[in-house]
Amino acid sequence: MSIGIFDSGIGGLTVLKQITKTLPEYHYVYLGDNARAPYGDRSSEKVYECTKQGVEFLFTQDCALVILACNTASAVALRRLQQEWLPHAYPDRRILGIIIPTVETIVSLHTKRPKRIGVIGSRATILSNAYGKEIEKRAPALLSALFQKSCPLLVPFIEEGMQKSVPATMIAKHYLRPLKQKQVTLLVLGCTHYPLMKKKIQAIMGRNVIVIDPGIIVARSLKNYLERHERIRERLTMRDPSFTQIKFFTTDIAEKLQSTAARFWGKGVPIEKISLG
Repeated sequence: MSIGIFDSGIGGLTVLKQITKTLPEYHYVYLGDNARAPYGDRSSEKVYECTKQGVEFLFTQDCALVILACNTASAVALRRLQQEWLPHAYPDRRILGIIIPTVETIVSLHTKRPKRIGVIGSRATILSNAYGKEIEKRAPALLSALFQKSCPLLVPFIEEGMQKSVPATMIAKHYLRPLKQKQVTLLVLGCTHYPLMKKKIQAIMGRNVIVIDPGIIVARSLKNYLERHERIRERLTMRDPSFTQIKFFTTDIAEKLQSTAARFWGKGVPIEKISLG
């Protein structure tokens, strides 16, 4: 069996890349719902339905475990899928998100040296206050040092491969200005698309600000999860660590998806188009 990675578009490739670096011995199946991206401006019900369809497709591809490499899906749909759908539809499978391991890292970093924390993400992620809720569970005192900002226009630029363009830079500066004014010292990229313009964001925020890439955190968290859950780990097909097999699927063949996949895994990466819903 394989590990599935689901995202609304190309952003999840940044998570998949980090996971395959950390755990190269497994099979992976990636699905990007590019036809319906971005999820950030959709209703909660629509995000839930789209995410459920994507996860179910990955389960039909023999995935024992699916990572929601999408902050919006993790914020809006994950808990409902875990509690209402999974126990009845696929009781032997698991779905994990991206927000909880990221928050655990935030809390850990804060305890070493107090920080003012910024989170940028889609409109749906920020409105859900998912980061605030998870921080409150673990370190309520941190809420006064938390500042969140939705950046709805960044994902379309990234999906179009325009993250290095002048307009994208201007918009990023506009979104990040309030966080700079709050003098945040730690910035969470609360959307898996954003690592594709991390250098630009880092330059805008300044070198004294720690910019967190969730992909690295999720990869480490998944490794720990598999070490703790032997039954899931034993169901996964193992390969020679020197070779990772990945299947790529999308609901809409996008040039940027192909170019980003080629950037990470070499030219000629086969991507199959499928339909959901």
